[in-house]
Amino acid sequence: MKDKINRTKRVIFDDTDTRHAQLKIRLEYDGLSQAEFFRSLITGYLNKDKSMMEFINMKYQIKDDQSADDLLGQFGIGDDELENIFDVIAKSNPDL
Repeated sequence: MKDKINRTKRVIFDDTDTRHAQLKIRLEYDGLSQAEFFRSLITGYLNKDKSMMEFINMKYQIKDDQSADDLLGQFGIGDDELENIFDVIAKSNPDL
């Protein structure tokens, strides 16, 4: 029986045939196996690597921006209306 510490798990996810082919080609070009590539991503994420965290935070920022745009759209607030709101706030509070 293996030590509990040395157990391995499979991480499986679905993607398109095209993206899988593109990944395999790029990995071949860079001289990496799929296992090396994904383990390095996991290590970077778990170690909070600066570049990895910037990428993750960027994804959250994009989602937040999309949510904000959706919310503004639900209330019928476009770019012009938003600019007017900021103008009103600036006139009402010149110290800001």
